[in-house]
Amino acid sequence: MTEIAISDDKSRLDIGKIHHFLSTQSAWAKGISLDTVRRSIAHSVCLGAYTANQQVGFCRIITDQATFANLVDVIVWPEYRATGIAAKLMAAVLQHPSVADVRRFTLATSDAHGLYAKYGFTALCKPESFMEIYRPNVYTDLKC
Repeated sequence: MTEIAISDDKSRLDIGKIHHFLSTQSAWAKGISLDTVRRSIAHSVCLGAYTANQQVGFCRIITDQATFANLVDVIVWPEYRATGIAAKLMAAVLQHPSVADVRRFTLATSDAHGLYAKYGFTALCKPESFMEIYRPNVYTDLKC
């Protein structure tokens, strides 16, 4: 496989490809609008993975850049999975200056606990201390 480059330059992101994956293939953002994807990228730290200047992966970090961060939308395009791209993205995430020293770094996953455990993520220390407003169908239940 060709060399993988990781960049936080948002101008390199293929927003159309990211939107297509999230809105049609992801388990967590089906039906998300292009406008919502654009706004989420604009207000987050984003990393793209590239091979031969073609985007092959993406992730987004929501953070105050001082105390808290939440990793979301971790994507490796299906044809590039099992090639080490997720590992390179995760290494870049943990070293990114915007989040390298935050006190709490969270993520939610339904099926990749083993991957994230390799990078120090564990189940919540005190799950009873956390609450959420969860709207799983927010992108598909929109009314005119």
